[in-house]
Formats: sequence, structure tokens, C-alpha cells
Amino acid sequence: MEIAKWILIVIYFIVTLALIILALIQSKEDSGLSSTITGSSTNNFFEKNKSRTKEGKQKRWTVILSIIFVIITIVLGIIYMA
Repeated sequence: MEIAKWILIVIYFIVTLALIILALIQSKEDSGLSSTITGSSTNNFFEKNKSRTKEGKQKRWTVILSIIFVIITIVLGIIYMA
């Protein structure tokens, strides 16, 4: 059980570092008040295919790594409680 705990801790740190890096390199999506005034439309080709872009893939991986981070945190909490 001790080896599994250490392997899980190493994976936890790798996921944590990857999550931090992905969060830092993402671009800001919020266009602020200017889009409200100018009336920018979100129904265009770019918005429909956003998941295929670099930013879309980064966002998807950030969500996936966040879910993995939460799951490993819960598992490590259970392991250390026992």
C-alpha cells in the first residue's frame, strides 16, 4: 500500500504542475463591456468550431486535469485517513 501511495503522490504532483501551466498559458476569453456596447455576435464560424482550436483543446485539457486533480485529492484523503 505504501508504494501505491507514493505513486499516487507523484502522479498528483505531475497533474498539479500540468494544471498550473495550462491555466497560466490560456488566453483571456472575456471581452468585457466593449462587446456589450458593440453587440458582438457569438453565432459565427469560430464559435461553432472553437473546440478544434488550440484554445479549445487547452480548455478541454484543463477541465480533464481538474477532474483528475479532484479525484486524486479525494483518494489521497481517504488513504491518509485510514
